[in-house]
Amino acid sequence: MTINKSRFITWLRPVCDRDEAMAIVEQARQRYPDASHHCYAYLLGNPASAQAAMNDDGEPSGTAGKPIFNVIQHKGMSDVLVVVTRYFGGVKLGAGGLVRAYAAAAESVLAEAEKVESVPQVLCRLEMGFAQEQRLRHWAACHDGQVEEVSYGQSVVMTLRFPRDWMGELEQLCAAEQIQITLP
Repeated sequence: MTINKSRFITWLRPVCDRDEAMAIVEQARQRYPDASHHCYAYLLGNPASAQAAMNDDGEPSGTAGKPIFNVIQHKGMSDVLVVVTRYFGGVKLGAGGLVRAYAAAAESVLAEAEKVESVPQVLCRLEMGFAQEQRLRHWAACHDGQVEEVSYGQSVVMTLRFPRDWMGELEQLCAAEQIQITLP
């Protein structure tokens, strides 16, 4: 995207934590070392109560990172990083122009992005008798659960990942079937 001779290059990446986000910002700096600015914002977790950061990278305060962040938040996205690299074209855009340019850059990349709904998951360890294993496997299959690991010894020890919304129902099943449940 080019605005008044300034070129804006936008990156959108899924991220899980701050370290991953910062590594991607560093990749942008290495890929475009002669760029004037590498401004970014990220949002991790639930958009209403998430961990977030933004950076103007030398642009006037509040004119780059905050507009990028606002677009991410407005779109209801999370676990994403948007980096906007700017090559200054010689024409000053002013504070309002910068806000509009960085917001437009973020808006354009987020509009093209494939959205994937994330369902919060729980990982637990279950210990049971051999007779309960099939019942638990059936429960997992019916509740979008995934058996990640099983070991057999005196009892069956299963590691199960499933949507957090089903935790109460699993606890009831475990109590009724005398299955020990442990959360890591």
